[in-house]
Amino acid sequence: MKKVTIVIPNYNGEKYIDECFSALTKQSYKDFDVILADNGSEDNSISKACQYKDKLDLKIKKLNCNYGFAKAVNEGIRQSQAEYVILLNNDTHAGRHFVENLLKAIEMEKDVFAAQALMLQYNSPELVDSAGDYFCGLGVAFSAGKDKKASLYKKKKDIFSACAGAAIYRRKIFEEIGYFEEEFFAYLEDVDICYRAKLFGYRNIFVPDAKVLHVGSASSGSRYNEFKVSLAARNSMLLMYKNFAPWQWAVNFIPVLAGITIKAVFFTKKKLLKAYLGGIVSSFKKMGCMEKTHSDSRRLEYKKVEKELLFNILVRSGIKE
Repeated sequence: MKKVTIVIPNYNGEKYIDECFSALTKQSYKDFDVILADNGSEDNSISKACQYKDKLDLKIKKLNCNYGFAKAVNEGIRQSQAEYVILLNNDTHAGRHFVENLLKAIEMEKDVFAAQALMLQYNSPELVDSAGDYFCGLGVAFSAGKDKKASLYKKKKDIFSACAGAAIYRRKIFEEIGYFEEEFFAYLEDVDICYRAKLFGYRNIFVPDAKVLHVGSASSGSRYNEFKVSLAARNSMLLMYKNFAPWQWAVNFIPVLAGITIKAVFFTKKKLLKAYLGGIVSSFKKMGCMEKTHSDSRRLEYKKVEKELLFNILVRSGIKE
């Protein structure tokens, strides 16, 4: 049995498979297997991946249609028998010590659920794509370091959430806190599960010496489009519905309203206001399907997370780092 499983979700990612898999064959750490969780791709992704079966311990998990990111990675995680699971986007190029350094970091700290690599922009590798994900009291999720110089991000630190595009997780903790929320389909399911982990008393960390190059938007097509904007807006609301204690709505109502207003102005300029507001409205229809995380037995954790949500408003504003 391997110590690490790398789960790669895929949907019509044929053009990325070679570079992603080739980088994995060159890893300094070798005790891992790979599961390609394919969301019913209509291209030659699977046949392309199978060309690496003689170089990697590779399994293919075929889904019959595009169920989204969350279900695909959940299927891969459940199939794994490893102690640790790495989730890796198909449009990445992992650095040689990617697996080794992620594993080393998470093994050193037993209360860590997830550890994220430094994600660099594929076409501008001197710039950061993500140095950790955050959620704030405005009801807004954001990536730390986006478009900033990578040289500024050299220290390991605690983060609110690991971006599931390049992160390692303790597999047994999924059995305790649950898996990725499949009702989300895509976007913010990684923030949701790391939020949940924090409510159970676990931490999430950023590991700068584990690096990947990331193309970005390989499945959705662009940084801002109707599909992405609508789902992200909906899932932001669902994330709060799932994870807030009742008293947090009173504390965060005005900040969340302010966040919606700021986003509405932003997406008006992008001509995506209809998609954004449509996502907000659709969240109310979906709330009945959500299993809430709230438990009175974890009051201290809720208070800790609430303080972090409010502090993260300052981080989002650029006042704090």
